[in-house]
Amino acid sequence: MAAVGEVGGSKKRKREPSAAKGEPKSAQLKNAASKPAKLKTEGFKKQSKAFELKQGKPTKSGYEAAVQAKKEPKTPRERRLAAKEMAETRKKKRKPNYNLEKELASLWEKMRCYNVGKQARSKLVSEALHKMNGKFVEIAGSHVAARVLQTCVKYCTQEERDAVFEALRPQLLALSRKKYAVHLVKKLLDHGGKKQLEWFISSLHGHVTSLLRHSVGSAVIDYVFHLANGSQKQILLMEMYSTELQLFKDLTLTNSGRLVDIISKLGLQKSSVLQHMMSVIQPLLEKGIVDHSIIHKALMEFFTIADKSSAADVIQQLLPLLVRESASAEESPHFSAPEMQKKMKIKNKNVKEPLLVRMIRTRDGLKICILCVKHASAKERKKVIKGIKGHVRKLSLDQLGSLLLVCVLSVVDDTKLVTKIVIRELQTMLKELVLDKNGRRTVLQLLHPQCSRYFAPEDLACLSLSVPSLSAQVEETEDSMEVGLEQCQNGEAPMTDNENSEVGRKSVQLDTGGKKDSFRRRYELMVESGLAEGLFETCTDNVGELLRSNFGKEVVYELAVGGSDSILQSFADRMDALHKAIASLAALPKTNESQEEHVLENFHSSRLIRKLVLDCPGFAATLWKMALDGKCDVWAQGHSCKVLLAFLESSVSEVKDLAKPELQPLMDHGVLKAPENRLVEKGG
Repeated sequence: MAAVGEVGGSKKRKREPSAAKGEPKSAQLKNAASKPAKLKTEGFKKQSKAFELKQGKPTKSGYEAAVQAKKEPKTPRERRLAAKEMAETRKKKRKPNYNLEKELASLWEKMRCYNVGKQARSKLVSEALHKMNGKFVEIAGSHVAARVLQTCVKYCTQEERDAVFEALRPQLLALSRKKYAVHLVKKLLDHGGKKQLEWFISSLHGHVTSLLRHSVGSAVIDYVFHLANGSQKQILLMEMYSTELQLFKDLTLTNSGRLVDIISKLGLQKSSVLQHMMSVIQPLLEKGIVDHSIIHKALMEFFTIADKSSAADVIQQLLPLLVRESASAEESPHFSAPEMQKKMKIKNKNVKEPLLVRMIRTRDGLKICILCVKHASAKERKKVIKGIKGHVRKLSLDQLGSLLLVCVLSVVDDTKLVTKIVIRELQTMLKELVLDKNGRRTVLQLLHPQCSRYFAPEDLACLSLSVPSLSAQVEETEDSMEVGLEQCQNGEAPMTDNENSEVGRKSVQLDTGGKKDSFRRRYELMVESGLAEGLFETCTDNVGELLRSNFGKEVVYELAVGGSDSILQSFADRMDALHKAIASLAALPKTNESQEEHVLENFHSSRLIRKLVLDCPGFAATLWKMALDGKCDVWAQGHSCKVLLAFLESSVSEVKDLAKPELQPLMDHGVLKAPENRLVEKGG
């Protein structure tokens, strides 16, 4: 039987030891169930022992593992060095110009220092350019080496700069789309000559719209638009107007600036131009690329020819973009608070603010924001107000941002929301606001709306702007379709029949777009909100500083006369207190020891006091009794004589009669002299 088993290749299995006699059947079943697991464990242990290496006798298969174990770093320093060496090896494999970039980085650290001499820097720049020769295109796309090349372009000679430009000329359009190379393209255009800029603009023909849709390339188009002159800007813009202008380069050489004139001169179809511009603008709005000046200009031209549905559609798409901000910590719950704070610090500061704040950096961007606020619904206006929360201070102190706040104060009917978000933030900075050139305009708008004394003609034109197809008077669009836009472009303020004829206090009645009465809106924002109370307190406490300032004196004047339409008539006691505060400063004796110039001799304060004497009889009586009665001979010379003459020039007989007995003898004896051929006008 054994022989047969061996020939058949079968082996007898050893019989398992039988269970002990007398053992219970349940115990036998339990032992039988646990045996397979036990056998598996023992087999695993035996298998692991087979792979163990005995000390001093490495097997052939485990020799390499033993060598690697001996070379493995043990100390922390050895681990750091090994990790650094491994990182260097990986970088060399990944970057073909790694050694060159390392050399350039060391040169860059030397050449960009401020204490390096001009000759030493030029040698370093020449050495770096010599190393990069022939590899400019590859280096332009590198994160580190591109910065070195930018510094070289900034400090190198014109000949070296021209050589770099010529080497990169065929690839400039491609480099304009790359993340790091785009900064080099800007640097070359910034430091290049006029011919190089002209060549680059001509090379952009046919690529303007495609680059504008690119997140990186749009920055190059905007940068070129800032560097270009008027005709070059027109060439870039006309490519966005029509397909014909995009294909045929000769058509873009027309001298016409406005889109309406271009359509009539070249015989283009208005519907095709409108359709093409919509195809260009729509992707930009979808991607949110609307914070470039060239896009602002194109949008403003689009509104001049857009029909009602197209204009409303674009405004509806713009409104959500204006208040869009970057993701906050509440919107990103998967980040912890410290991680989110660290990420927000790394991000660009522009990302933290809404698009509306970034758009008003250009005047065309401001116009678009004003149009969106004017033609938005009440619900959408509330979203805009909530979007500027926390940015009111920045807007109020900005030249264009203050005009946006003026528009908001003139249009939005929800005065409770405006008070809560805008007025409350302004109340925390009243002194700074009154003394600032731009900040005072938000306050002056409530005291005396759209006064030509405080707003330039181009500012009034921006505030009166509206889309012709969306305006209330649609039937007059054929004759006055572009009146507001044309006047705004020419810097002229639109004149209306409601203009106040008072010299020096001209006020233009603008279309606010709100349903509430303008006086009622002003009263709620100025009086009921408590802003007027705070202004009186601030001006009374700092009356000397404000009178001597060029901008603060205007707010003091409006408060002293009670504002336009007597909006502050309920603050008669506050006005009297302000009058007495000004008169008490004027009553101070004239001395040369004082560090501050007397208010009657200061250039700004003397003119303001003279203006108050002419326009406010109550102040004139207070000033005469407290400061000038019996002391006119002291103030008969210098800037103060203009204040005395204002009493004689006043149109109110009571004021004249009050001062004439004392001033007339001074006039007769030649002590007080009126300027020859003086044109006495109310308001000075």
